[in-house]
Amino acid sequence: MDKENKKEFKLKFYYLAVELNVIILLGALSIMAFFIGPGQYRVLLALILIIMGSLLSLHFRKKYKETKAWLDEHSEKVKET
Repeated sequence: MDKENKKEFKLKFYYLAVELNVIILLGALSIMAFFIGPGQYRVLLALILIIMGSLLSLHFRKKYKETKAWLDEHSEKVKET
C-alpha cells in the first residue's frame, strides 16, 4: 500500500473509531438517563438516546463495510517466502 492509501486508510479508521465511541457513549448515556434523569423525561430521554445510537450504528455498519471493501481492494498481497 502506498503512502497516499495509508493516509486515506488512517483517516477512515479514525473516523470509524470516533463514530464507534460515540455509539458506546450514547448507549451509556441512555442507561444513565433512564435511572438518574429528570423524573418526567426519563423514559423519553432514554428512548431518544437509544434511537440516536441505533441510527448511528446503522451508519457505522455501512461505512465499516465500505472501508473493509476499500482495504481489501488496496491492500498488498503478502508474498510467501
